[in-house]
Amino acid sequence: MSSPTFSRRSLLRAAGLGAGAAALGGGLAACSSSSSSSGGGITVNYWDSFVSQAPWVDNEIKLFEKANPKIKIKKTTQVADQYPNLVSLAFRSDNAPDMFQLPKSPPLTQQVTQNWLTPLDKWATDSWKSRYPENSFIEGNNEFDGKIYSAPFAGPAPSLQLYIHNGVFKNAGLTNPDGSVAIPKTWDDVSRAAAAIKSKSNGKVYGFGFGNSQNTTLAWWLDLFVRGAGSPGGAASAGIDSLDSRVGKWTYSSDRNYADVIALLLNWKKNGYIYPNSMSISDEQARAYFERGQFGMTVGGVWNQPEWTEHKFTDYSLMTLPSPTGTPQALFYGPPGGYLFAISSKAKHPDETFAWFDWLGGVDSGKRYVASGQGLSIYPESNDTKDVTSKPFAQYVAMANTAVYGPQPTIRNPDVAKLTLDTVKPDINDVLAGAYTGQIKNVASALSDLEGHRNAGLSDAIKKANSSGAKVNASDFVFPDFDPLKAYTTKPAS
Repeated sequence: MSSPTFSRRSLLRAAGLGAGAAALGGGLAACSSSSSSSGGGITVNYWDSFVSQAPWVDNEIKLFEKANPKIKIKKTTQVADQYPNLVSLAFRSDNAPDMFQLPKSPPLTQQVTQNWLTPLDKWATDSWKSRYPENSFIEGNNEFDGKIYSAPFAGPAPSLQLYIHNGVFKNAGLTNPDGSVAIPKTWDDVSRAAAAIKSKSNGKVYGFGFGNSQNTTLAWWLDLFVRGAGSPGGAASAGIDSLDSRVGKWTYSSDRNYADVIALLLNWKKNGYIYPNSMSISDEQARAYFERGQFGMTVGGVWNQPEWTEHKFTDYSLMTLPSPTGTPQALFYGPPGGYLFAISSKAKHPDETFAWFDWLGGVDSGKRYVASGQGLSIYPESNDTKDVTSKPFAQYVAMANTAVYGPQPTIRNPDVAKLTLDTVKPDINDVLAGAYTGQIKNVASALSDLEGHRNAGLSDAIKKANSSGAKVNASDFVFPDFDPLKAYTTKPAS
C-alpha cells in the first residue's frame, strides 16, 4: 500500500489512496535497535527512512518527550534504497528496532507471518479505534486473522492537479476584477487561457507544457480531465484501478470522455498552445521550465511543491478535476485501511513503544504533519488550512474532499488478490504518445483495441486464478451502486 504522500505516482497505480509504507531517502545511520532502560527512564528505538518529513518527526519527538519525561526516543534514519534490506537484516540478527516505519517489502502479510510485528489488540480498544474514520481497519490490509498490526496514517488525497503560473496568467490578462488570477474550472476555460497566453506573449510563452520523455505524463493529463468529466476509471496503465467499477470493465472506447480529452489535447497541439519539445524533455525539466514561466499550465502532483519551495518559487496556483461544466463528475479513489508504522515483536517495553506509536499517529500530530506541508492526514479534522503557511500547499489541503474511498474487489472477495494481470502492450501511454505524434491516425480504433485487450486480459486472469484453486468471478469487479461522487464502503462477502 503506497501513501499518496510518500509516492509520486501512487494513485495512478494499484496502490491507490491508502496510507502506506513507502520509503524515502535519508542518511545511513548506526543500527542500534534494542530498547534499554537507565536512570529510571526507558529508551524506545525507532527507525524510519524519512528525509523531508524528518523535521516533523524531530519536533514530535521533542513534544512527546516533554509530555512523557520517562521515555526517550532514539531515532535512526536509514538510507531509503537500502531500508527494506536493513530492516530484514535487523530481524535476522536479532537487532530489530522497537518501532519502525514499515518497509515496502516484503509484503505486510509476510512481515506478519515472519513474526516481525506485535499485534496492537492489547491497546486497540473500541475507544481507540473510534478516533479513526470508518473502515480504517481492514482484514487483509492492516489486520490479519482478526489481529490489528498497524493503523492508517495519511488520508485520501488527489493525486493530480493542474498547476497555474500566476505571473504568466497575469501577463496574459487572465485575472479577476480584484487582480487575483482567474483559475480555470472548465475545459473551455483552460483552452481560452492557453489561447490568451499565446496571443498576449506573441507566441513566446505557451499555454501548456509537460515532460513525456519517460512516456508517463500524457496519461496524467488524460486521467485528470476524464475524471472531471465523470469517468471514475481514470487512466492508470496498470492494475485494476483503471477499470470503471460501475461495470467492472475498461471503458476506453465505450466511454466517450477518453476520445474527447484526446481530441482536446490534439486541438491544443494544432493551435500551438503546447510547448513543442514536451515529448522529448523530462518531467523534471518541465517543472523547471514552468517555474521560469515558459508555459502557463502543467499537470502534476503535490510532489512538485517541495522543489519549487526550495527554489523560492511560490508564484503559482492549483486546481483539480477541470470538467466540461466546471463541476467535477468523478473523483480520485483508493482503498480504505492503510499502514505506515508498526511495533516490533522484539520490543522490550511494548507499552512505552505503543505510547510513541499512538502519539505519532494521533490527531494533533496529524495536524502538525499537515501544517508542515508534508501531506494529508487520515483525520479529516487535521486537514485544516489555517495553520498551513504555504499558500499553494493550503490550496492542495483544501482539495481533500476530491479524494475518497472507492470500491475494492479484494475486500469483498479476498481471492481477488490471487489474480495476476498480464501487462498489455501497447498500453494507454503508448496510445496517447502515438496519437500525439501522429503515428496513430485512428484514435477510436486504438482505444477500442486497448479496451478489448484489457478486458480479455481480465477474463484470462480470472480463468487462470480459478484453475489454481481461487474462486473469482467477473461480478467481483462490478459495483452497480457506486456513485462516483461519493465514498464507497466495500463490505466483505457474506
